Amino acid sequence: MAAPGDASSDDSLYPIAVLIDELRNEDVQLRLNSIKKLSTIALALGVERTRKELIPFLTDTIYDEDEVLLALAEQLGLFTPLVGGSEFVHSLLPPLESLATVEETVVRDKAVDSLRTIAAQHSVSDLEAHFVPLLKRLATGDWFTSRMSACGLFSVCYPRVSSALKAELRQNFRNLCGDDTPMVRRAVAGKLGEFAKVIEIDNLKTDLIPLFTALAADEQDSVRLLAMEACGSIASLLAADDTEQLVMPTLREAANDKSWRVRYMVADKFTELQKAVGPEITKNDLVPAFQNLLKDCEAEVRAAAAQKVKDFCQNLPADNREQVIMTGILPCLKELVSDSNTHVKSALASVIMGLSPVLGKDNTIEHLLPLFLTQLKDECPEVRLNIISNLDCVNEVIGVKQLSQSILPAIVELAEDTKWRVRLAIIEYMPLLAGQLGVEFFDEKLNALFMAWLLDHVYAIREAATQNLKKLVEKFGLDWAQATAIPKVIQMSRDQNYLHRLTCLFSINLLAEVCGAEVTVRLMIPTVFGMAGDAVANVRFNVAKTLQKLGPMLDQSYLQSNVKPCLLKLKGDTDIDVQYYAVEALDVLKMA
Repeated sequence: MAAPGDASSDDSLYPIAVLIDELRNEDVQLRLNSIKKLSTIALALGVERTRKELIPFLTDTIYDEDEVLLALAEQLGLFTPLVGGSEFVHSLLPPLESLATVEETVVRDKAVDSLRTIAAQHSVSDLEAHFVPLLKRLATGDWFTSRMSACGLFSVCYPRVSSALKAELRQNFRNLCGDDTPMVRRAVAGKLGEFAKVIEIDNLKTDLIPLFTALAADEQDSVRLLAMEACGSIASLLAADDTEQLVMPTLREAANDKSWRVRYMVADKFTELQKAVGPEITKNDLVPAFQNLLKDCEAEVRAAAAQKVKDFCQNLPADNREQVIMTGILPCLKELVSDSNTHVKSALASVIMGLSPVLGKDNTIEHLLPLFLTQLKDECPEVRLNIISNLDCVNEVIGVKQLSQSILPAIVELAEDTKWRVRLAIIEYMPLLAGQLGVEFFDEKLNALFMAWLLDHVYAIREAATQNLKKLVEKFGLDWAQATAIPKVIQMSRDQNYLHRLTCLFSINLLAEVCGAEVTVRLMIPTVFGMAGDAVANVRFNVAKTLQKLGPMLDQSYLQSNVKPCLLKLKGDTDIDVQYYAVEALDVLKMA
């Protein structure tokens, strides 16, 4: 029989024994679950045994499925308290170093994230004694995977180490920038801006900018475009003269790069670059570059530049902003509104309205309104939507009156278009437009148009109009519903065309949801009862369906005294479909 001491020893070994068993299990899900429970096991073992047994065990067993390794990399980033705090955090480095060299990118990236997290928890002496040697090993590793991982670690340890180590780290970074493997150069280019922010200004000029220039001229366009991501960060750290001398030649070349991807990146980062280089360089260099990007031969580049039009114009120096926009930017926009690519037009439509506050009332009316009208009539629905959904900023500048004189006729023209799909698109924007222009404007200018859609000869239009009637009531409230919407709907119940009478029922179904029981009983249900004697069977069985839908919101006494007699009358109808729906309604409402 075992001694009591042996028993307690067995108990203390139990968690790690279970972990070993589970990590050797053939079932991936079981292994994954055991990794996710690591913190519980570490708590059971205590900090010392976690450091001496669990961490070495995990370091030795890194040869698993990617999802298990990913979970392990994530867990280790949270392990500092479980190994005894910042004093012992370096014990987590060996397994994370191994994970940072594996082939699967997501695992490496997660290991680097965890390493970055725990780097901040090292004391300066531990950082120099343990973390920096790890970084050097990764940066000089035989496999490109380890060198890629190293790129993400320079910025977290560089500010805290000695001058001698800083010089070594800069040399390591320089070596990675000239690495033979494009993937490593790509990784280091992606971290260039981050490293620039922590390096001393003199070293930035002497060491980092030559590397930036070399990477921005790399033979691989994927490296060049990532180098351009760092351009804004570097320029923001330099004085204007240094930026002009050290950064602008590279930026000018990138804006005319033979690869559209690099030009796209320049366009995408343009407003960041504009803020970083300051007003003088913007005026002399960036405005011509922006014009070229707006006229680029590749649609993706034009779309990216178009997306930045509003921000670029707002950030221009106030003293000559209007002149630059009118002479430099506006001519390009006039070409873009009729671009052959819908993405370009859509990108422009989403921001062009924002130029109104920048240019003021007179320029908006004279120069921008014609562009808005062109885009409002565009065949692409997304372009039209982007214009309509941004009308409020134009409204603020030129006022509702001017807006109604210029834009409204175009909307009305589209609303009465012979193609029903065009009418449908405008209907869908109507609640948005109504919300921006307000209830008085809507009642005066758009109400008749909207109600006419309820009587359209195409079912899809009538259906969309009923749906939007509900949205308008939600926007404008019950008073508007009772004064405007409901009387119009009730009037349709007496229409000669049975399809319009059906639309009346469909509208009541939807309006009841937003108007509530009191308004429904007082204003709408009497109309439904009246339609139970309609000459068309299709209308009569829709009365039964409407009563079935409205029933749950009505109280029991009303159902028994008013709804039930109507449904019993329909149950005895001569038409079999009317009978069927009446019986179904009685069953659902438990009045059979």
